[in-house]
Amino acid sequence: MKLHITGETQTLEKGIDILSHELNFTRSNNGHPIHIAQQNGPLTIKNDHNQGKITFQEPIHFYRGLGLWIENYQKQQTFDITEEPQFKMNGVMLDASRNAVLTVGGIKEMLRKMAIMGLNTLMVYTEDTYEVEDYPYFGYMRGRYTEKELKLCDEYATHLGIEMIPCIQTLAHLTEALKWNYAIELRDTADILLAGEQKTYNFLEKIIKAASKPFKSNRIHIGMDEAHQLGLGKYLDKHGYEERFSIMNRHLKEVVATTKKLNLNPMIWSDMYFRLGSKRGAYYDLEAEIPEDVIKSIPDAQLVYWDYYHTDEDFYQTFIQKHKQLKSGPIFAGGVWTWNGISPNYGKAIATTEAAMTACKKENVQETFVTMWGDNGAETPWITALPVLQLYAEHAYYKNVTSDHVAERFKFCCDGQYDDFMALNQLDETPGVSENNLHESNPSKLLLWQDLLIGLYDKDMQGLPLNNHYAELTAKLKQAKQANPSWTLLFDFYQQLADVLSIKAEYGINLKEAYDTNDKTTVEHLKNQLADLKTRINSLRKKHRTIWFTLNKPFGWEIIEIRYGGVLARIDTVEHRLHQWLTGNIDTLEELDAERLPFEGPYPMPDGSLGRNLYHRIVTAGNLS
Repeated sequence: MKLHITGETQTLEKGIDILSHELNFTRSNNGHPIHIAQQNGPLTIKNDHNQGKITFQEPIHFYRGLGLWIENYQKQQTFDITEEPQFKMNGVMLDASRNAVLTVGGIKEMLRKMAIMGLNTLMVYTEDTYEVEDYPYFGYMRGRYTEKELKLCDEYATHLGIEMIPCIQTLAHLTEALKWNYAIELRDTADILLAGEQKTYNFLEKIIKAASKPFKSNRIHIGMDEAHQLGLGKYLDKHGYEERFSIMNRHLKEVVATTKKLNLNPMIWSDMYFRLGSKRGAYYDLEAEIPEDVIKSIPDAQLVYWDYYHTDEDFYQTFIQKHKQLKSGPIFAGGVWTWNGISPNYGKAIATTEAAMTACKKENVQETFVTMWGDNGAETPWITALPVLQLYAEHAYYKNVTSDHVAERFKFCCDGQYDDFMALNQLDETPGVSENNLHESNPSKLLLWQDLLIGLYDKDMQGLPLNNHYAELTAKLKQAKQANPSWTLLFDFYQQLADVLSIKAEYGINLKEAYDTNDKTTVEHLKNQLADLKTRINSLRKKHRTIWFTLNKPFGWEIIEIRYGGVLARIDTVEHRLHQWLTGNIDTLEELDAERLPFEGPYPMPDGSLGRNLYHRIVTAGNLS
């Protein structure tokens, strides 16, 4: 498609050039004319009498508008569309600290998709995955970004009207950074910095300088969340017990002073104030009481209310109001649920997003972003987040959003079939799981990694037709792969996962039952399945590896490959052990003699839940470390 873009293009030229490849158009004086004008007010796109027009307020609105114009021109020759931006900031936070560190090329791809959607902020969450002068072990062998890499990303984002904001930690969540010997005098506990020490604040000034230097933005996210053991480690040894509100506020004041010294405006996660004010230590405690003197002493930092869990709009409104009582202008952070396991949880993401975004609009929250965490290894590829990013983007320009509207925009912005992506939800929304998986079950992860002989979750899965579920899903994802040629690698990977689970899901249950009844014919049949299962899992490993190396730096993949290696090695041992028993070399298999108990013991999981756990709790009842 040829376009002749005229008007106020001076500051947009590089962004237009970048998106010409993404949107498949070229610029030509002989192309279809589109006149653009920057002015206060809504985003409008028009085409009438062979003349196009886009009016916009911010550069990001123009880039969204350009995509909208092309999308609508492909469908009809005459249109007149107006969109009202709902937020000043609506963006994304990408986790680069849970094994997966997206490459510079990967970040640029994300930025292009964000620009077409109209999302104007990107934070890359880096606990230790950025270089800090004088600290060579900070992010060592973790795929840390260089200053040059981050600067390249920031310049690219600027061309697309997107602000990149550094996002780090300055109190807790620093296990990987603090595990090396250089940090002995900086540690309170394994993951928390030692507050009140000058060495700590010298270190923090270094990392804040390093984190902020590559970016044009004068904003910075300094973390401060989930410091549950604050003051209870080395600090307790040195100073005795002290009220944690006081430790928190004094520490925050020191860190904020450093940011102000560097002309930076900080934001922090808000949970610690609510946790310390709760008798239960809970964040979402509506009865939490924060003393007035503590409220008055909170340093000059914006509060970020993070909430990925509630589906009740009223709760969000109430908690937004509570944040406003602490400090005006809170920021809201939702979640895409890419951290559920090895596959996305779209049901939970959509339900929470709809409630949260509606509440934010009613409460006139001006700044929002959505988090893309990668808990427990970042097994789920980030690109599965795109449908939820599209949902956030549409909420940023409309008061109310329908799924049909999101699907139509997703098809244009990401060249993907929305319903086919939603099929990925069925990897975890299996028989036995509640609708939309609101309990955050992750059977696809449990069933992939759990041991065939030990089967810690077999009792919970017993009686569920999981093999059949995954067999049907395999066929469905094969069709999805064919219907989404831009996303072949993604659907190929998940098709293979479903294929593996169509055998492995009930394998341990069937093996135990056959062994208990001394049914050697069935045990022999199951033993003979292992070679095929091993081949399928190895194929899955390779497809996962291809996706990883397409998106991420190599560091971190070793963690995932060790998990695959564990499954493959254990299959060899299962085959060996079954052969020993079948041939009479041993009289008993102690692993199969053991009674299967519900994973949660005497405290059963809620109805509709099939567990949500970490790798080391899935594979063994022993101590993995």
